[in-house]
Amino acid sequence: MNGPGIDYHAVFQALPGAVALLTPSLVYADVNEAFVAMCGRTREQLIGRYLFDVFPDNPDDPAATGTHNLRLSLERVLATGEPDTMALQRYDVESPDRPGQWLKRYWSPVNVPVLAPDGTVALLLHRVEEVTELIHARGAHGDTDRARALESELYTRARELQEVNERLRLAHAREREVALHLQEAMLPAPRLLGHHHAAVRYRPATGALNVCGDWYDLVDLPGRTAVAVGDVVGHGLRAAGVMGLLRSALSAASRVADGPARALEVLDLYSRDVAGAESTTAVSVVIDWDGHVLTYSSAGHPPPVLCHADGTVEFLDRATDPPLGARPEPSPRPQARLPFTDGAVLALFTDGLVERRREDIDTGLHRLADALARHRASPPEALADTLLDELTPPTGITDDTALILLRL
Repeated sequence: MNGPGIDYHAVFQALPGAVALLTPSLVYADVNEAFVAMCGRTREQLIGRYLFDVFPDNPDDPAATGTHNLRLSLERVLATGEPDTMALQRYDVESPDRPGQWLKRYWSPVNVPVLAPDGTVALLLHRVEEVTELIHARGAHGDTDRARALESELYTRARELQEVNERLRLAHAREREVALHLQEAMLPAPRLLGHHHAAVRYRPATGALNVCGDWYDLVDLPGRTAVAVGDVVGHGLRAAGVMGLLRSALSAASRVADGPARALEVLDLYSRDVAGAESTTAVSVVIDWDGHVLTYSSAGHPPPVLCHADGTVEFLDRATDPPLGARPEPSPRPQARLPFTDGAVLALFTDGLVERRREDIDTGLHRLADALARHRASPPEALADTLLDELTPPTGITDDTALILLRL
């Protein structure tokens, strides 16, 4: 028995429907008896084998779409971590008793992610409801013409769905590429800040379309440096445009404001006139190099992390306020100070680095703090790469990630 007296394997086998579990590489990990009975294959012919080796498209039908549509659905689930219900599919299946003879089958699949504790997709639950007998029954009761018409319509709809999915994929891919180029053009290049080097990284979400809302900025001031990161709600070209406006506004405000809190107050006022800027999060830190003090303020953003030379880690979380535009009326924002010593490392980042589905964000923050403490002696460039490698799940990040590291 697993868990609190529940035999989960028995539950899986008793599910009222044909269900298979697939690995992220689309290999059968388990199937219930209903699935075995429906597909006409034994467990030994399924477990450990690649899905589309077991069920390829009919090679005698160049217009077959079952494999293509199913692959797209499974890839969407892997990329988004969200369930996907497919339209009714015609999927020809090779007869297990007569190789080379293909049987017309009509399946209605649902694909559901099974998430690991870190929020990544560990398995895919593939449930299939078969309606082949329903269509055949119409023909058996003398309604042959209607059955054939229904079959033709279903097949046509499946092909139309494939074409629509392909057009959407290409359109999203073009928008994603343009938005990424726009974002790259608007974000500042890494450079020396006096004798201090900042390592910056931006990574778009893996296999997803929700990119281009994150930004970072570095502003040189006399004896000081203002560092900021932010995250716009939304994705695509609109988010990239809003990101550019807000980054430029905060950069300008940081040059004249008397501290990060005041700079965020100015940004809050400006954001109220920018469509799509609502609920944006941002954090700004001013580094006083001579006084060895960090002054910071946050608008609903995950707290930066300061790792001292001895490995002690502190979160900059004592001056946090709601995101931009969250209050009905603008109001003063809090500000806090934290001393540092030479050799410390400051990390600012967006939530893609630490957030995982169905995991408390504190878990991700402490994972980052631990990695930062262990690798703190590395140069900033190497440290940035190490943190991304160590904190990125095997399936890739599911949200944009911006990261700034400075050796103080």
